[in-house]
Amino acid sequence: MIKEYNEIVLLVDKPEKGLMRGDVGIVVEIYDNNEGYEVEFMTKEGKTVAVVTLEANEVRPIGNKDMLHVRELELVA
Repeated sequence: MIKEYNEIVLLVDKPEKGLMRGDVGIVVEIYDNNEGYEVEFMTKEGKTVAVVTLEANEVRPIGNKDMLHVRELELVA
């Protein structure tokens, strides 16, 4: 079960927010008994990239066997 402040993995691309499948975010709020989540995505230095409301099927908890991957953020001018 996903709880507040848990790390999650994004399962879908959200190009309008600059997010890609596999990005890692932090749950900042839980809606309707885990049917949705408010998730903050940020850079390594802690700058917020996006705060997005996501449905339960768009995220999953990060697992102990997950390999993290880094990508450079493409900022829109």
